[in-house]
Amino acid sequence: MLTPKLQDALNAQINAEFWSAYLYLAMSMHFKAEGRDGVANWFKIQFQEEQAHAEIFMNYVNQRGGRVVLAPIDAVPTTWESPLAAFEATLEHEQKVTALINSLFATAEAEHDYATRDRLAWFVSEQVEEEDNCRQLIDKFKLIGDNGMGLYMLDQELGQRTYTAPSILSTE
Repeated sequence: MLTPKLQDALNAQINAEFWSAYLYLAMSMHFKAEGRDGVANWFKIQFQEEQAHAEIFMNYVNQRGGRVVLAPIDAVPTTWESPLAAFEATLEHEQKVTALINSLFATAEAEHDYATRDRLAWFVSEQVEEEDNCRQLIDKFKLIGDNGMGLYMLDQELGQRTYTAPSILSTE
């Protein structure tokens, strides 16, 4: 059974995951309109991943006998100056999500809820991956600069990304 404090914190995280999904969907739609289909695809995959993260949290709250309470999602930005600016914003956002996950982990420990702490360990590792991926893409965009052929090639590369549901989702 989840403590009320932990249930509230998990519900706040569910909202944060849906906000992240909404942000990445906005990024995808922005770059689709700009004709950058590969960048749009990358962010669409991020959108799907964040929805899956919310679903993992919702499933977990239900498994533990808690109640999922969905809250309104705050507005997200809808335009970015460039793909580089969007990926820099993404890294900054993912760092905030990492802080949220770390705070949840600390709350689970303080509440002596080791099952929740164990579940959150997956998200801790996931955030390391998310931040690293953003840093790598930022480095690539900076290296390419304004080189049209380089931007075209990177857009093509990003267009090859496909969604794979997290294995943790299929076990719930």
